[in-house]
Formats: sequence, C-alpha cells, structure tokens
Amino acid sequence: MHTTVYGESFLIALLIWIVIGAIIGWLAGLLVQGGGFGFVVDALIGILGSVVAGWLFPQLGISLGGGLLGSILASVIGAVIVAVVVRLLRRV
Repeated sequence: MHTTVYGESFLIALLIWIVIGAIIGWLAGLLVQGGGFGFVVDALIGILGSVVAGWLFPQLGISLGGGLLGSILASVIGAVIVAVVVRLLRRV
C-alpha cells in the first residue's frame, strides 16, 4: 500500500518551486546590470517573474511555445521585468 503524506508532498513541491525560482532569479540578475540581490530575493523575483509572465504574455498575445523550454524562457523574461522594476524602485 502506497501512502503519501500530503504535507510532505507539498513541502517537496514548495522546495522545488523555491529552487527553480532562485535559479530563474539568478539568471535574471545576471542579465540585469548590477548582479543579483541574494538567494532569498532572487528566489522571490524568479517566482514573481514567473507569475508576471504567466499573466502578461497571454494578455499581450505572446506565446513562446509550449513545454518546459518555453516556460523557462517566459519565466526568465518575467523575472528580468520584475528585477528592472525592483532596481528602479530602489533608486527612488
């Protein structure tokens, strides 16, 4: 009998989401002048960038193709947008 504890599955999914968000945020930090913001903020920027891209691109009629590569590319572009906005807000 296979038993899965909901909390453990959720925790693993959350950790994967944070790690992928951190990698995407780190990539966005490399593309935006001045480097990254640190692990936690890079992860938040990566996750928020994915959400922004997931909402913004369909609104604009932009499709980067299906699958993993299109999702990663959209997430990085979204994270770059968020990183630029964060840098602009930090200057104010």
